[in-house]
Amino acid sequence: MAFCRTRRSLMSSAWSQLSGHDGNAPMLIEWIKAFHVMAVISWMAGMLYLPRLMVYHADAQVGSIQSETFKIMERRLLKGIINPAMALTWILGLYLAWQIFGFKGGWLHAKLLLVFMLSGVHGYLVGRVRAFAEDRNDKPARFYRIINEVPAVLMALIVILVIVKPF
Repeated sequence: MAFCRTRRSLMSSAWSQLSGHDGNAPMLIEWIKAFHVMAVISWMAGMLYLPRLMVYHADAQVGSIQSETFKIMERRLLKGIINPAMALTWILGLYLAWQIFGFKGGWLHAKLLLVFMLSGVHGYLVGRVRAFAEDRNDKPARFYRIINEVPAVLMALIVILVIVKPF
């Protein structure tokens, strides 16, 4: 019986420290921030790499070993990393925006708009992955070189808004 109480006490103490209910800083928010940043990094890594794969895929002959390999790489990157990372980024980011800022602040509204635009680019790339998978890509490699810069520009603007909070 004493073992159960001790174990329960340890679990309760650990949860209190994690959630900030022991009088310390609210650690739960800090954990959520950490996982949000990891999700953003994963999402952005994929968003920067996927169009680069498409640059090379656009130059590969339809039906070739290279083309089929790119199809697999694009699908796995999208389904295994980019999609889950985007979902986690949105879920945790909206929670943080609500808990910390109450959805207030011009910089936050601008950031959310840019993240929404980044999600639109994500959606567009999903369509391009589908087009490649069905051997109906109609865009040249140069197009994907240009598209590759869009997530980077949006990311830079988002980081500036988060760090500087200009308005």
